[in-house]
Order: sequence, then structure tokens, then C-alpha cells
Amino acid sequence: MNGKSADFARSAWSGAATRDFTDVDLSAMHADIGQRLDWAQRRVDLPAGRYDTILPPTAVADLMIYLYWSAGARDAHDGRTVFSKPGGGSRVGEPLTSSDLTLRSDPNYRHLQCSPFVVAHASSSESSVFDNGFGLQPTSWIESGRLTSLVQTRYSAGLTGLPVTPAIDNLVLEHAGGGPSMEEMVRSSKHSLLLTCLWYIRGVDPQTLLLTGLTRDGIYLVEDGEVVGAVNNFRFNESPVDVLARASEFGETVRCLPREWCDYFTRTAMPAMRVPDFNMSTVSQAS
Repeated sequence: MNGKSADFARSAWSGAATRDFTDVDLSAMHADIGQRLDWAQRRVDLPAGRYDTILPPTAVADLMIYLYWSAGARDAHDGRTVFSKPGGGSRVGEPLTSSDLTLRSDPNYRHLQCSPFVVAHASSSESSVFDNGFGLQPTSWIESGRLTSLVQTRYSAGLTGLPVTPAIDNLVLEHAGGGPSMEEMVRSSKHSLLLTCLWYIRGVDPQTLLLTGLTRDGIYLVEDGEVVGAVNNFRFNESPVDVLARASEFGETVRCLPREWCDYFTRTAMPAMRVPDFNMSTVSQAS
């Protein structure tokens, strides 16, 4: 759901994923959009730079999905990705962050159920039509901050010597012990940016998984625990692997709808995330 002011100068977005629409609260979504449009009545212009930034679950989902799509075992084994080990092999077993984070997929995860077996329409480095029907099990890609699995076909598992762990059509990021709500994270902020969503995300460097993209539909300035206005949009340059390593706070994990990838990947549950030095590399005129 997208809302705009009468002069089209302000824009806000809210989204939800569902299996049957019985759990979608349209009134709450409408109220959220109205609040964000009200926040944007005051405009604050800020320069490019690194800012303490709160990423809502939808923005975290877009970054983690790109990380997941980049986690092919064969490409890592061949030295092509951020998950490749210098000198050969993959980084499976290495810590990616000191935070107690788990990124996992489970075909039976409540409200995010998906196919319990491989459905491959074509073969690639990350999928094989010869694996169709192969049973899927709960898989941790990152566990307690450590890289534990990469996306494997039976063929690539033979090359890498790692277990067969095919892609699963959902993704969940959790912090041990849970965390605060996004509203509580805002109230504890001294000087931060609060995003609505990310857009036009594209890869820059597969060796570091550096991504670029834009903020969209509202980015807000938080001072002393209160939203005091909307700021201009930015282009960002960040790697989701680096973001996981640098994030200083994680919220509660909630079901969410990614904005950029909602045409391809809708089954996600993510926390809000605070990154103390998120790189807003340039000011953007996008609205």
C-alpha cells in the first residue's frame, strides 16, 4: 500500500505478506502510512555520509535475500564470491559476525510454509533439474554468527565435500534472546535515521558483496527518541555481510514483505537492525 500527499511531495509505503489475507490489518497499514506522511510535513536536508540508521524488517529482508541468492556453494568453491576462501574452497565454518545471529530456512516454518522438496525448472550453479523431488530439511546458513552452509546441489556437494543443502523458499533471521520492537529502538535513539524501504538494489562487487541502491518512500530523522521530520533520499553503498558484522542492535523477528524482491521472494521473517555507520554515499533526487 502506497500513500502520497495531495501535492505528491511526500510518499509512504507499507506492505505485508500473507497466505490468505485473514491476518492482514489494512486499518493498521493505513494508519502507519498516515503517520509517516505526517512526519514528512517537516523537511530536513542532510548531506551524504555515514549515519546511525535503523533498517526496518522489510529493508533487512531485501539485504538478506541478496546475501542468500549470492550464497551458492559452487561459485564460492570456484573463488567467485564473498564466501570464497583465499587460496581455495569456501568460508564455511568461519565467523561472519560476533553477534549471536542465525539465518535459516525451514519449509515448515509457521506462516512461511513452502515446498518441502526441490522444484527446479532449470539447472544452474545453484540448482539442478536432476534434484527435483529431493526432500528439504531445516537448514541454518549462519548459526551463532558463523557461516554453516551454502546452497548446494548434489553435484556441487560432490565437488565441495559439504552436505547437500538445496535452496529453500523462505528465510528467517533471528537474534538470540529476541530484541525490542522497532518503536522501542526509535525511542532509544539519540540521533538516527529511520528508513522505510530500499529500492533498485544492484550488485557492485561480488567479491565483497558490495551493493548499491536507493532509499524510498520516506526516510526520517530521529532525535532524542522522537521522529522530527523527513530527510532527503540517499544512494547507499553497503555489503550485507559487512552490515551483519557492524550492526549494533537487533529487534524482534517479525514476518515482513521485502520491497525490492516482493515479486520473487515473499516468505521472510526479519528483525529491525541498527547500523551505527550505514553508508549513505550520495544524495538522491528519487522520491
